[in-house]
Amino acid sequence: MRRSLSHTDRHSVEDDFELSTVCHRPESMDKLQEQTKFTKKELQVLYRGFKNECPCGVVNEENFKTIYSQFFPQGDSSMYAHFLFEAFDTNKNGSISFEDFVFGLSIILRGTINDRLNWAFNLYDLNKDGCITKEEMLDIMRSIYDMMGKYTYPSMQDDVPREHVESFFQKMDRNKDGVVTIEEFIESCKKDESIMQSMQLFDNVI
Repeated sequence: MRRSLSHTDRHSVEDDFELSTVCHRPESMDKLQEQTKFTKKELQVLYRGFKNECPCGVVNEENFKTIYSQFFPQGDSSMYAHFLFEAFDTNKNGSISFEDFVFGLSIILRGTINDRLNWAFNLYDLNKDGCITKEEMLDIMRSIYDMMGKYTYPSMQDDVPREHVESFFQKMDRNKDGVVTIEEFIESCKKDESIMQSMQLFDNVI
């Protein structure tokens, strides 16, 4: 005699069917909903899009660069995509899972000001030593200008990113020790409207 499936069993079977094509099985949508600021419906839409681009459930850096380049065909987004990949790959295993993706996206799109600034600081802190140097900020800035392309800024000179960084650094490095700490970064961004606007502008390229 065939045992009728309970609601929980049925849900599990549906999940198994839905995820049968992926190698990496994400956590349950309920759990992800608790851990992020997305609704279950939003998570399902995000998952569908993620699965379409990454059928095996994870994305490596090369695939990430390829996907990202589709959004910025007018420039070279490979370096910025590399930095962004590093920021999303929080456990440093060389791939981004659906969980990694939605945790990062949740902070960028729905996080508090502090959450978002912490995430941005981590993006700029390329060697993850807890502070940002002028060189790190310049690398990020150049990668953003490369990605936006000459069509966006046709008259832009090569020294513009450096001037931008000099101006930022002067405002952020409050004790003038040549590096910007997380405290200096957050305090500067919150106090200076122009920095905050620039930070929000960067959100648009994430």
